Amino acid sequence: MLRTEDGVRIDAAHTSSMHTDVGIVVAHGFTGSWRERAARRIVHVLSGFGGVVAFDFRGHGRSGGESTVGDLEILDVEAAVRHARVVGYRKVAVVGFSMGAAVAVRHAGLRGGVDAVAAVSAPARWYYRGTRPMRQVHWAIEQPFGRWAARVTKRTRITRGQWDPIPMPPHEAAALISPVPLLIVHGDADAFFPLEHAHQLYVGAREPKELWVEPGYGHAEAAASPDLVRKIGKWVVSNFS
Repeated sequence: MLRTEDGVRIDAAHTSSMHTDVGIVVAHGFTGSWRERAARRIVHVLSGFGGVVAFDFRGHGRSGGESTVGDLEILDVEAAVRHARVVGYRKVAVVGFSMGAAVAVRHAGLRGGVDAVAAVSAPARWYYRGTRPMRQVHWAIEQPFGRWAARVTKRTRITRGQWDPIPMPPHEAAALISPVPLLIVHGDADAFFPLEHAHQLYVGAREPKELWVEPGYGHAEAAASPDLVRKIGKWVVSNFS
């Protein structure tokens, strides 16, 4: 268990690496968990490139607290990055998926302390309702029955009420990451966030930055092939060589 600056207990796992000084923090998507099969598969592939710290965001799985859907979650990433440093990794990258990608971008821009960021299937801005899956996500966040359903079916506890103030959106935070390298990965078959989100993030960011548009790739962890994850792992270590 990790503990955040605001006292939330975070469920985490460390897959160690004896042969590298690279640490990779993996941040899952909304209603996800590091314990899910897709996330464990990603950790397994990335462990070929460095030690991996995977964790559950607040309000998810066995972590404490309630989900703020991308706001205070930057403290969860901070706790995982801090743990990677304490373990002894000299270089630390954060690889985030969907909500985790938005949080990874915001953490790197607002808190710093990382050496590379890969944002996979990230939203560029808040309150997007342009697709049916995102309208369903907003129902789960905003409606009492939706929050109950998320708690029962996905073990995700979502805080009530609205953001006050509204957090800086990812596309603005992206501008603050430089000179840390940023990789944006997005599928042209993403049913949640169309490619305009990836382009908005890329335009908002400063060099060094890369944008990979992956043909046929859907959304986040569930659709990420081992080949794509391996490609991301290679990108991470290439920035540390």
